Amino acid sequence: MLKEKIKKESDIHIARIREIVDACEKLYKTMSFKDITIKDIASKTSFTRASIYNYFETKEEIFLALYEREYFKWNEDLEKILGYDKKLTKKIVADKIGKTLSKRIELLKLMAMNNYDMEANSRLECLTNFKVAYLTSIYTFQDILKKYNDKYTKKDLDELTYLFFPFIYALYPYTHVTSKQKKAMDNAGHKWQGNTVYDLTYKFLIKIL
Repeated sequence: MLKEKIKKESDIHIARIREIVDACEKLYKTMSFKDITIKDIASKTSFTRASIYNYFETKEEIFLALYEREYFKWNEDLEKILGYDKKLTKKIVADKIGKTLSKRIELLKLMAMNNYDMEANSRLECLTNFKVAYLTSIYTFQDILKKYNDKYTKKDLDELTYLFFPFIYALYPYTHVTSKQKKAMDNAGHKWQGNTVYDLTYKFLIKIL
């Protein structure tokens, strides 16, 4: 009976965290980070604002949990590339990674945020969980590179990683432009090129690999 009670409480805890993060994700599709409050998030859940503080201390922690979840979704796609049963060529690697990122617009949008403030306003436990998801992406990316070219040294892998990851942090603002931003660019004498996540990622990987 005790085990069943503990399991039930654990299931409720996990379900409520998921509900909070889902609510945050839903709001983030139409609102900016700075405009979303914990009250807003609570209004999209089945429990009270006060209850949220049993799971998250700040709004930043909720966003960090969403960020973590998005990384794990990307990791699943990267693992599929690693499990590809044919030889990985440069074009195949660029194509497949480009396609995985095209599916993860929410992740790219979160990457474009001020990560420093998000991490600074989260507890160490929450930040550690996020870093596990983030580092899993880096290690899986490096495993894909090693599968593509087994002659890469650790130095090569590190250099390629720290070219690629800063690059993808800038993908969202270069591919998702508002009408106001387009107008401002027109006024400044530069027409938006209409870049896509896939195109930029593919071209970048072809260049650096």
